[in-house]
Amino acid sequence: MKQKITIGWLYPTLMNVYGDIGNVKTLQKRLEWRNIECFVKYLEPGFKANELNECDILLMGGAQDKQQEIVSKDLYSKRENLKNLIEKNVPGLYVCGAYQFLGNYYKKADGKIIEGLGIFDLYTENSGNTRLIGNIIANSKIFSYLIGFENHGGKTYLGKNIKPLAKVIKGFGNNGSDKTEGAIYKNSIGTYLHGPILPKNPKLADYLIQKALENIYTTNIELKKLDNFYEQKARLAIAKKLKVAI
Repeated sequence: MKQKITIGWLYPTLMNVYGDIGNVKTLQKRLEWRNIECFVKYLEPGFKANELNECDILLMGGAQDKQQEIVSKDLYSKRENLKNLIEKNVPGLYVCGAYQFLGNYYKKADGKIIEGLGIFDLYTENSGNTRLIGNIIANSKIFSYLIGFENHGGKTYLGKNIKPLAKVIKGFGNNGSDKTEGAIYKNSIGTYLHGPILPKNPKLADYLIQKALENIYTTNIELKKLDNFYEQKARLAIAKKLKVAI
C-alpha cells in the first residue's frame, strides 16, 4: 500500500511571509521523490478544530502584528486540539509568529499583551527599538548546521521546561543575547529561520517526514536517501558569505 502523509498548513493566507510557502513545497517534493502520496490541508480562519486531527505534519509561518492578532483569536479556540497533537508527538514546524504563539505571551511594542497558547515554556517581548535581521547559522545537535534568514522585532526567552533548537554561530537567534535559536519540544520545532528554512536544511525536512511516518505506521522508518547537491550548494553559499565553515 502506498504511504501517504497529510500536511496541515495553518493560516496560509495570513501567516506566510519571507517565503514560508517554500516549506510546504519542499515537503511535497521530498515526499514525491520518495513516491509517498502527499495531501495539503489549507487551514484558514474558521476551520474546525477536529480538522487538525487529520494532519500528520503541521506547518505555520510568520506574519506582522496585525495578522497575528487575527490568527491568535481563531487559534486560541483550537488550543486543546493543537496541544494534544503536540503532546502525542505529531511533528510540526512553527516559524517566527507561529513560534511565538506557542509560548505564554507576546508583548507588543505598545505594551499590549497577546495571550499565547502556553504550549511552549517561553515568552516574547518587542521593545520596538531594534529588529534582528540577516542571515543566520546555528548549530543543532540533531540537525547539524541550520541556515536561514531572520527578521523579527520580538525577542524570545526560553523557560526551564523547553530546550533550544540550536546554538547561534552567526546571527541573532531568539533574542540576540543568549545565543539560543528556536526551541524543540517532543517533535515540534519553533524557529525564527525564514528564507524559507526547509529547502536549505534537508535534514530538518526529512526529520518531519520520518517522524510523521513513524507515527502513522508505528514502526521505525528509514527514508530513501535523496541527492541534496543543490541544497548543499545553497548552504555553502550562505556559509561562505558569513565566513563560517560547515
